[in-house]
Amino acid sequence: MTLIKSISGFRGTIGGKPGENLTPTDIVLFASAYGTWIKNTRKKNRPKIVLGRDARISGTMVSQLVANTLIGLGIDVIDLGLSTTPTVEIAVTMEQADGGIILTASHNPKQWNALKLLNYRGEFIAANDGSEVLRLAALSDFHFAEVDDLGQLTQDDSYLQKHIDAILALPLVNQAAIEQADFNIVVDAVNSTGGIFVPALLRALGVKQVTELYCEPTGEFPHNPEPLPEHLLDLAARMVSEQADLGITVDPDVDRLALVCEDGSMFGEEYTLVAVADYVLSKTPGPAVSNLSSTRALREITEEKYQQIYEAAAVGEVNVVEKMKALGAVIGGEGNGGIIYPASHYGRDALVGIALFLSLLAEKQVRVSELRQTYPAYVISKNKIELQPSTDVDAILSHIADKYKAEEIDVTDGVKIYWGKEWVHLRKSNTEPIIRIYSESDSAESAKELGRKMIQEIEAIQQ
Repeated sequence: MTLIKSISGFRGTIGGKPGENLTPTDIVLFASAYGTWIKNTRKKNRPKIVLGRDARISGTMVSQLVANTLIGLGIDVIDLGLSTTPTVEIAVTMEQADGGIILTASHNPKQWNALKLLNYRGEFIAANDGSEVLRLAALSDFHFAEVDDLGQLTQDDSYLQKHIDAILALPLVNQAAIEQADFNIVVDAVNSTGGIFVPALLRALGVKQVTELYCEPTGEFPHNPEPLPEHLLDLAARMVSEQADLGITVDPDVDRLALVCEDGSMFGEEYTLVAVADYVLSKTPGPAVSNLSSTRALREITEEKYQQIYEAAAVGEVNVVEKMKALGAVIGGEGNGGIIYPASHYGRDALVGIALFLSLLAEKQVRVSELRQTYPAYVISKNKIELQPSTDVDAILSHIADKYKAEEIDVTDGVKIYWGKEWVHLRKSNTEPIIRIYSESDSAESAKELGRKMIQEIEAIQQ
């Protein structure tokens, strides 16, 4: 059982002892800290916070605890009920709210839940703000409202349609071409809120043939909810049996998008962003951003095909957004299938990603597998090495950086070393004594070999 407190929110397994897991006591504590931070920073008599959740079994319990804690602080709550992370993000700005909380543990199994915290712009709170929320929680520095000053709860189920309407209004979403293409699409929504939102969006875009696989929002995940190839076997099989054009899968809170080709092969989670960026850059040239652990293919598409600026940010959505704003990027995101399209909002949004990808596919008039073959072919290998708790991880990373200082190197977030079109990225975990090692090359074996080589070097340093 686990409880993780971080600058971006609070995540843990339901049940067990307070302080060790995400129990009702901990949920009230963290909601109190966040609500107090909102009151302190926004300085309003009656702040307003948007609340939404994925379909996890614990969602109703957690939502009621959070909502009533905020009400007890004198904060008004707009509860969207079953929703998505990007929907809550856009609702914060549409409601001119002071913040937002999404109750989701993203791709974690069903025993997990979490409070993801947003600022008044509908974006994840920055590191210094997260640190202040943690400080308030540690001190229990709260002041609850008297009876006449309690907040009010409003239920609002209108944001499914509002989110869809906002997507349809985007100039780059070619609804006419999508409808004309007459796509046959299979959706695997892992029995969470994507089962509500994705089919509704597809039908609004003019897709008439939609096969729903695991689209009942019960919270009983039929497979590991992280959208990785090994978890998408049922979707791949259904693609073939339905003779479908495209398979779509999202994680439980619908901020990550993965695609399956018409033959059941994986389009590749890393290439969701590459394809969407290709489309966006073809229409609106400008800078592009991904994180340091994402595929080089985006850099090549941006720099070589469109002669635009590409830059990499530290891992984490907040860091990617900060870099995008600094550059004025027209597209960005993360290689885990997270699309950030500023013309919509600064948050990963699988629904926006679906609309832009379908626009690209409809205009290209090619099969999904054929589209995939038009992009640079790279493979990422993901590894980690476990260390002793006493190990000086920073010293190891510094040693590696010094050893390879003659190469192109980036120490923004750990150490990333480039050798031509190959790279290795080493990052320390903030929650456990491990170093994550991501490596990329033009073949799976070459990528794995790069990772193995780096593991051996780290082991040699420790001896």
